[in-house]
Amino acid sequence: MRPAATYFKEGALIRQVHGERAVGLGGPRALLMMAAHPVAFEGFFMSTGDLDDPYARLRRTADVLDAITFGPKARADTMCRHVRARHAQVTGVLPADAGRFPAGTPYAADDPELLLWILASLADSSQLAYERYVRTLSDAEREAYWQDFKIMGRLFGLKARDMPKTAVDFTDYMDRMLASGDLTVTDTARELGKRIVLRPPVPLAARPLVELVNQITVGLLPPDVRRQYRLGWDPLRAVAVAGGAEYIKRVLIPLLPGRVRSVPSAQAARALRAA
Repeated sequence: MRPAATYFKEGALIRQVHGERAVGLGGPRALLMMAAHPVAFEGFFMSTGDLDDPYARLRRTADVLDAITFGPKARADTMCRHVRARHAQVTGVLPADAGRFPAGTPYAADDPELLLWILASLADSSQLAYERYVRTLSDAEREAYWQDFKIMGRLFGLKARDMPKTAVDFTDYMDRMLASGDLTVTDTARELGKRIVLRPPVPLAARPLVELVNQITVGLLPPDVRRQYRLGWDPLRAVAVAGGAEYIKRVLIPLLPGRVRSVPSAQAARALRAA
């Protein structure tokens, strides 16, 4: 019996990146980046009930990304249709001024600019976590990863013209967004940020690791976004976190067996292919 068709083959850069458990360290950072855009925050958090449980949004998004990356096309297509349908129902206006956006600014969850920021936050955070904790990608690999991610963008409803064409263009887009003044952390988003950083949903046995996870999340943020969230940082912590990242990348990750390093969906895809 032939295996079901998938969007990505084994060896695709997006499978390599998203198949590593360590990339999950970028998840909280992605949430904070999304919420730093006040219009996106209103549309994707305040209007969807995700403010009470921001990690629920991350889990749902991760499930869809996993389906696209590792699962059959049919399942991925079904999940993405549901996502697009939900996005089409979310519209509204900003209730108050937020940075350069005045009260009354309209939003829609399927607005290409807002949707691009949500997906860009995921792509940028995943790549950053991979390069920080697994291995550094070459320019060609970064290009391959971004081209793979654009397939996800199309499945979420973006057109090719809505997304940066190349990996270099994507880097330029992120730089422009950080310098544009669009990213303004509101008081409500700041409170959300504290819950994400200070109270991550980790098992009881892993509570001693919470502080480490906190520092990793804060350290991965761009400096201006970190300041807007009022998350403390100093050179000593920066050196400690950077040293820990190098140890994980150079010593720990190479020694871990694949079943420990890989996310379950990646392991399942490999097992299905080998059957």
